Amino acid sequence: MESSRRLMPVVNKISMRARNQDVAYWRTQSYQARIDALEEIRREYHLWKYGEAEPRLQRFCTIVKR
Repeated sequence: MESSRRLMPVVNKISMRARNQDVAYWRTQSYQARIDALEEIRREYHLWKYGEAEPRLQRFCTIVKR
């Protein structure tokens, strides 16, 4: 079943003063709220990039001769 949820590219032009307001907003948020927002962005990116599967760390093995 294919998900109908897709990310649409959005471009917003803002003034430099508006950027400072954005930074000020995030500074007022708790560290947990900032991490939660970042985690949501990460999940959306991985869903868009890799589909349903969460990327995992690659396993590897090295053989060392003594």
